[in-house]
Amino acid sequence: MKWAVIVARGFLGLVFVVFGVNAFLNFIEMPPQPEPVASFTKIMYIDSHYLHVVKALEIVCALMLLSGKFVPLSLSILTPIAVNILLFEVFIAGTPGPGGVLLALCIFLIFAYRSYFFPVFTADARIGG
Repeated sequence: MKWAVIVARGFLGLVFVVFGVNAFLNFIEMPPQPEPVASFTKIMYIDSHYLHVVKALEIVCALMLLSGKFVPLSLSILTPIAVNILLFEVFIAGTPGPGGVLLALCIFLIFAYRSYFFPVFTADARIGG
């Protein structure tokens, strides 16, 4: 199990680092996009710069995953991003992509680090005591 966690952390971290850095440096050529995807991308990247913040978070959290430090924190940030990637693929792009694999890896890692997330999923979690 330990090796599976290390491999999953490494793969997830590597994917988020590569595609996060690609948003700033454009070293992977992207194919032409259909109109709904192109208009969404224009709004999120060019008009609002929202995805620049998301990509910066991806890079920082992926580096935390790769280093093995603050893994639960990085999973808390990367899992909603993976959910949004999957929802984008299903509802806007309409084509399968890496979103399902990324979300599955996040869920596997949350299960592997479940002792850190246990208070979140218990009914008796109380604030301050």
